[in-house]
Amino acid sequence: MPEPTEEQRKQWEEKIKNMSPEELQELQKQQCIFCQIITGKITSKKVYEDSSCLAILDINPAAKGHILLLPKEHFAIMPQVPEKVLGHLSIVAKNVSQVILKILRADGTTIFIANGAAAGQRAQHFMIHLIPRRSGDGLMPAEEGLVGAEMAVKVKAAVEKKLLALLGGKKEVQKLTVQKAEPGFETKIPAKQQEPEVFITSAAAKRYHKEKCPFAQNIPLENKVTLSKEEAEQSARKPCTCVSGKKIPLVKAAKAAKTEKDQTKKGKKSPAQDPASASEKKRGGEASLDDIANLFK
Repeated sequence: MPEPTEEQRKQWEEKIKNMSPEELQELQKQQCIFCQIITGKITSKKVYEDSSCLAILDINPAAKGHILLLPKEHFAIMPQVPEKVLGHLSIVAKNVSQVILKILRADGTTIFIANGAAAGQRAQHFMIHLIPRRSGDGLMPAEEGLVGAEMAVKVKAAVEKKLLALLGGKKEVQKLTVQKAEPGFETKIPAKQQEPEVFITSAAAKRYHKEKCPFAQNIPLENKVTLSKEEAEQSARKPCTCVSGKKIPLVKAAKAAKTEKDQTKKGKKSPAQDPASASEKKRGGEASLDDIANLFK
């Protein structure tokens, strides 16, 4: 396609200046690649769709599973997006993030909006990025910067004044509440969908644990093994107390009880009759850190 002449460019710029906001938005929509993806003119890998939004895999991802969440109506930047649409996008983004964490076994998700060219926005269509993250992946390293106390006070005063004006001029900033999506903006992903139960162990471990168990948190990432409920029950491993809810008798305590029972049968003094042996029993009944650790291997 030949480059437009200087005269054609000036005519085009003049035409744009005289366009109404609606006409300008329609022109942007016609030239927007993401609007063409939404209408199906350009193929994409969809992961979620409802009446008001579409989630697709980024063709140039920052990480495996990088997802773009788009409103179906064309909006260039965040201030143009109606609050009810923005609220619905937030609900969907929350659920997509949960799915990423569970299905891709991600350590976290980075959720951000590039609002304007200076912020890194490349496409003229508002979108929410959801990027799976791994510990130490090196993505988006943040440069540490210090702001002087005087500058911090000036920024706070300027932002706070404008923000209070936008919120109705209240002296105290009211807590923002997330309202339920209106009819027609329902998400197909249940907000309280029960996720499959999984357990954590390691290749050499003798027990399996729940994800939030302190012993599971202490297993090095490279040694972690994730099991479904069925896999855990069929394995030779035993459940941790966090799973069964039952206390596991400590090794030394069990041995001490057996020794006392044997001594009683042989006619020896019990700890109650022998003060010296009572202190020995007390020491024998206490588990060392090694004993406790062995219970969860």
